[in-house]
Amino acid sequence: MVLLRMKNFDRQTMFISRYLGRTLLAAAKSETSAAAAAASSSSRTVYNPLEEFFEADRSPDEEKPIVYGRSWKASELRLKSWDDLNKLWYVLLKEKNMLMTQRQMLHAQNLRFPNPERIPKVRKSMCRIKHVLTERAIEDPDPRRSAEMKRMINAL
Repeated sequence: MVLLRMKNFDRQTMFISRYLGRTLLAAAKSETSAAAAAASSSSRTVYNPLEEFFEADRSPDEEKPIVYGRSWKASELRLKSWDDLNKLWYVLLKEKNMLMTQRQMLHAQNLRFPNPERIPKVRKSMCRIKHVLTERAIEDPDPRRSAEMKRMINAL
């Protein structure tokens, strides 16, 4: 009897927390964004951030192989700003994490990892970003700022 009450209490709490969460979220947004949120919540599609660690599934019926790009060249990276390199670093880090997760998952299922050459391309690009940033840190005339930049680069 007590277990049954506990289950009902859990269900009621979940319902109330969902209802309050949706209500507070809708109240915090403007009318247009609240309408968009209501439309998206009614479609029952829930965003899961862990999906970013996996590549979108491809149909095996597709005849065209996917062509992946090359790694970034240092000469191309030298033309980019500090902010652009920072953003690119995190895009590459996310890609590397996704590839490593997918490789590990497929390895656990005794399946072949498709296009394993992608991982070295990402690693080379990340290494080249560090190299370009180190070049900039060395060229900085202020020794304190140069040392701070080197510490930040080594922490990457």
